[in-house]
Amino acid sequence: MSWLEPDDDDDDLGFDEADIRMRPNPKANRPRTKRRPAHADARIARVLGVDRGRYSILIDEDTPEEHEVVAMRARELRKQAIVTGDRARVVGDTTGDEGTLARIIGIEERTSLLRRSADDTDQVERVIVANADQMLVVVAAADPEPRARLVDRYLIAALDAGIRPLLVVTKTDIADPTDFLAHFEGIDLEVFTSARSEMPLARIGAALVGHSTVFVGHSGVGKSTLVNALVPSAHRATGHVNEVTGRGRHTSSSTVSLRYHGRGGSGWVIDTPGVRSFGLGHIDPANILAAFTDLAEVGEECPRGCTHLPDAPDCAIVEAVAEGRLGPGGPARLDSLQRLLLTFADKADREARSGGA
Repeated sequence: MSWLEPDDDDDDLGFDEADIRMRPNPKANRPRTKRRPAHADARIARVLGVDRGRYSILIDEDTPEEHEVVAMRARELRKQAIVTGDRARVVGDTTGDEGTLARIIGIEERTSLLRRSADDTDQVERVIVANADQMLVVVAAADPEPRARLVDRYLIAALDAGIRPLLVVTKTDIADPTDFLAHFEGIDLEVFTSARSEMPLARIGAALVGHSTVFVGHSGVGKSTLVNALVPSAHRATGHVNEVTGRGRHTSSSTVSLRYHGRGGSGWVIDTPGVRSFGLGHIDPANILAAFTDLAEVGEECPRGCTHLPDAPDCAIVEAVAEGRLGPGGPARLDSLQRLLLTFADKADREARSGGA
């Protein structure tokens, strides 16, 4: 008898189809599937900030129905970075009523992404903000002392992200910023100076209209004070500089988007926590020279493959600075450029040796 043929003896045992038992699905009543809903009804929202896994988002931006909603990320986005400034696709309860929770199911394509690393050798990127088109670098003329090389790093990160940089020097009633600003002569950089008794709010505000501007700066330089003056409803915490270390206290602990309303229109102010370092481990070294616009222009006369380092033969930049053709700030800018280039040259050297080991 073939094993496919029924055995008459089975009937004698009293078995039929009803006796077959199926193991229940322990997680659902339906089998799992990789198909996901299309979410054709998803709405687009601006991410204003994040706090312990909950996202504050703005629905119906620039309409009379504009309102804030709290949202969580969908499970399929658990490996996707969602940052302030992102344009998110949202489903679920978007009324914004107390106790409701929407769900972020996707991120729209970003126009820019500002990043930093822990140091220049760290390949892990820390995403700061998405879709910003301006960076306002805030430094103090004193208390704490301004650091030109930190500003250089901000400028390089902005250029790499395709973001226009601006510079505000605060506390000019304490110290004269002339020598510090000489470092940036010849660079295409709009500069504002501000004293505690007189902030150029109208001029800075005019530059913010129609833009999404990320504010960055060392702790204690007065960044949060400036944000509060521009956006009175912000209520960002302000701190002071430690008299022993000369360092500012971290007061802003998270990145947040705030609406700016000015005479000429509105814009977005994105306040970030103060930092004491700004690693460029993720930056393309080719963009470093481009951040020093006056040096880059002279560098077009350099021989092909010129490193622009002190021992580089026939370097047009080194010669121009030695001859004083780039003004009093030329030597400091060249020194800053060469330090950054050396850092990345050493990094490339280490990577080449480890790759060949």
